[in-house]
Amino acid sequence: MDIKQRFIDATGSSFFLTAGQESELSQYLKAHSWMDASEVITNTEKPGEGNMNFVLRVQTNRRSFIIKQARPWVEKYPQLAAPIERIQTESQFYSLVQQNELLKTYTPSLVGTDVANYVLVLEDLGDGADFSYVYQKGEDFTGAELDSLVTFLQSLHHTVLASDAKDSFPKNQALKELNHEHIFDFPYRSDNGMDLDGIQPGLRSLAEPIYADDSLRQKISQLGELYLGEGNHLIHGDFYPGSWLKVNGTVKVIDPEFSYFGLAEFDVAVFLAHLKMAQSSPALQQKVREQYQAPSDFDEALLDQFIGVEILRRLIGIAQLPLALTIDEKGQLMQEAISLLKQ
Repeated sequence: MDIKQRFIDATGSSFFLTAGQESELSQYLKAHSWMDASEVITNTEKPGEGNMNFVLRVQTNRRSFIIKQARPWVEKYPQLAAPIERIQTESQFYSLVQQNELLKTYTPSLVGTDVANYVLVLEDLGDGADFSYVYQKGEDFTGAELDSLVTFLQSLHHTVLASDAKDSFPKNQALKELNHEHIFDFPYRSDNGMDLDGIQPGLRSLAEPIYADDSLRQKISQLGELYLGEGNHLIHGDFYPGSWLKVNGTVKVIDPEFSYFGLAEFDVAVFLAHLKMAQSSPALQQKVREQYQAPSDFDEALLDQFIGVEILRRLIGIAQLPLALTIDEKGQLMQEAISLLKQ
């Protein structure tokens, strides 16, 4: 029995939003004044494939909006427990960036938060799709799209916030610890139970030298300790194509539940690692490095090491991507990642 079923069986009456129950949903939304008394739900649908949370688009006779709920598990992987308070971190992130004129153009506005039931209601940005298609052969970002992503990220990292913003923002430690396990620990254990050859024949053989390389694993462990610590910059925490939307020709950024005040290098590394895994052109990858205006405390060597670990964890860990890579291409990427980690 997975985490999800155990939790439901243990609590019985826990409040969970469910698709297809418009009457109950309408009562709930009106009770929180998120719908007017005369407003009627006309349709509900999944706006996309969410990883962490239950997400629903609600359409009424007047408008549409997005409702999200955190459960005590990962929505995409119900066997994995996850800290339910992550939704409060997301709420505070949106509240904070809405104070910045540039950043708020990239993110949905926050309609409301139900702290007791771990629910957010957000502006519906409209019909769009995330950037996961870039992992397919022949697909790439445009220069303008990367310009937008760089602009968002550097603005986020440089934003001068209220003096108490860092102290009052959630530490997000429980979710960081979950993320830490799947970035810096689990993928490098030979006994982790992953059927790598079931993902792609030959992948286990590529992973074996990593399992046996104690110095490499020690380096990854040291990076993990840095990740678990704190830093001076508000970071998104999961800045990859699944968190970027293309809506009416513009780029939007969503899903900041992994955010906290940490190392800017981590965000930029995840960004660049996914450009590499998507086989984005070297010119565009270099463009990102040149255009990103790094904070004064930015460490280029640390950036490269975080790039290496993000590539490895995506290739041999649980959080697999829809990569259109041959086993030889994955092997080349893994060697590049190892070189970045060992430099």
